[in-house]
Amino acid sequence: MIELEGLTKRYGEKVAVDRLTCTVRPGIVTGFLGPNGAGKSTTMRMILGLDHPTAGDVRIDGMHYDQLKDPLTYIGALLEAKGVHPGRSAYNHLLWLAQSNGVPDRRVREVLETVGLTAVARKKAKGFSMGMGQRLGIAAALLGDPQILMFDEPVNGLDPEGIHWIRTLMKSLAEQGRTVFVSSHLMSEMALTADHLVVIGQGRLLADTSMAQFIERNSRSYVRVRTPQREALLDALHRAGVTVVDGADGTLEVDGTPAEKIGELAARDGVVLHELSPQQASLEEAFMQLTAESVEYHAHPGTGAPLPSQQQWGESWRKG
Repeated sequence: MIELEGLTKRYGEKVAVDRLTCTVRPGIVTGFLGPNGAGKSTTMRMILGLDHPTAGDVRIDGMHYDQLKDPLTYIGALLEAKGVHPGRSAYNHLLWLAQSNGVPDRRVREVLETVGLTAVARKKAKGFSMGMGQRLGIAAALLGDPQILMFDEPVNGLDPEGIHWIRTLMKSLAEQGRTVFVSSHLMSEMALTADHLVVIGQGRLLADTSMAQFIERNSRSYVRVRTPQREALLDALHRAGVTVVDGADGTLEVDGTPAEKIGELAARDGVVLHELSPQQASLEEAFMQLTAESVEYHAHPGTGAPLPSQQQWGESWRKG
């Protein structure tokens, strides 16, 4: 379990993390979300003792990171997959981590097999692709067989098979009763992986709730209806006190009434329905709704000078 209590980090006048309090619990995958610059990486670095809090406290199973004997056996983390000596092989990189943390040498082969790098175990890291480097970083996190795992952007560089693999791995680790804390900008992937969400903006806690509750609280749910008997359906719904608004492409959108009820009202009046589908916002839409006021960098399409065409660029280059 990871416990944050009033965690704060300032860099001069800049407040990167602002009195952040939450608990990352075992047995579930907890997603860590926030816009760029929200303080996610700084928070993860403070958990691992790489940055020291200006105020507040963070504990790993009740202890500070620097109090852990053989810390890789308590918490494994992937923060920067490129943090490997380029001249060292995958096997030797993991071996020195194992020997420095009291981890049996046999674990090196076990985790290399888990992440699919057995065939390149003796190759130097400088020849690894981004995806291979990511797998090596995950292997290092798993090395000490810890009860707490922390991953920052774990799917970077992975192909579709690799993304499916890491998603399945994280769920499996949580099912074993471990604490899994994962940060990612890929909302579609987080929606498939996380059970619980911790969302921050400008360093402050915005949400600490289940995935289902987060989407429900920060988005609009409605039922989309399509019918060739539009006026008849409107009459039936209005008589029942149901609120209806116009949707796209001639559809109707009904708030606050379940699809079953709408179908019953239509059937009672003999109205033919071509579509009756409950609609709920995606995690991405809910996230953008909640964090709209916390985004540090806004892009505005259609403003500024247009980019030069390839021909214009070439002519400009030739003119010196």
